Amino acid sequence: MGAPHTLRPVVFAAVAALAAFGLVSGARAEPYTGPLFDTHLHYNEEAVRPYPLADVLGRMQRSGVRAIVANSRPNDGTRALASALEATRAAGVTIVPFVRLYRNRADYNGWFKDESIHTMVLQQLAAGTPAGPFRGIGEFHLYESANANGPVARKLMQLAQAKDLAVLAHVDDDAIDLLMAHAPEARLIWAHTGIGGAPVARVRALLLKYPKLMGELSYRPGLTDGNGHLSTEWKTLMLEFPGRFLIGSDTWVNARWDSYEALMAQARLWLGDLPPAVAKGIAWGNAAALFGLDDAVEVKTKRP
Repeated sequence: MGAPHTLRPVVFAAVAALAAFGLVSGARAEPYTGPLFDTHLHYNEEAVRPYPLADVLGRMQRSGVRAIVANSRPNDGTRALASALEATRAAGVTIVPFVRLYRNRADYNGWFKDESIHTMVLQQLAAGTPAGPFRGIGEFHLYESANANGPVARKLMQLAQAKDLAVLAHVDDDAIDLLMAHAPEARLIWAHTGIGGAPVARVRALLLKYPKLMGELSYRPGLTDGNGHLSTEWKTLMLEFPGRFLIGSDTWVNARWDSYEALMAQARLWLGDLPPAVAKGIAWGNAAALFGLDDAVEVKTKRP
């Protein structure tokens, strides 16, 4: 399903605004105008007061975002989004909730060996949300790839595989291999797809090695050129693996909420460099298939 015709002027206006800041130049861009699935969105505790639910849903709606993966520190932010059933329905935004591993900032550095994190995840999964069951685990960070072998990291990967949960991991390429060794059939989403500097050749090799590995593309240096269009090597990779990439906003700090609509406009610009079917897959269809949504943006009855 394409975006409503009324979204087209909004998209082109957003691209014009980017041009004013020097992010777009040359011939007029023809950005992608269909639905977006934001697969990397945080509604962290510091965002709740300055950006109440009506505000964040308005930003999504104006951006043509029809579904999100919600994961927040702590999980209260995700629960707030998943509990606002009337508001999200009115905005046309489907919430796909993930359990995040962080109760506070201190958890970033030791979650992979903290048994209380494993217990918390089990409790959250058992409780579910008003929007339905949790569909994944993460985002989590591993600042040293060897920590992927921590006991809790291993347990959570195996749990995700057993329950068919997706995992959103901010890690380097070495950690991808270590995590997948624990659970070879897990559905792992690589946040930022090699943000630590993995070259496209290494990304390609990992996609070939792990058929269920997906690449999320927020904050990915080298993805676009100075004009906001896809680099040649990334366009080639997307055409080679059209079903393996996802988009996201990564609203990890409040400044990303301030620029949410511009971030989505930037994604629409480079998506427009791809064939329409490939663009829609990366913008919407790949994530929709991963989480059981259809073109009417309705969650199917299948549960993980």
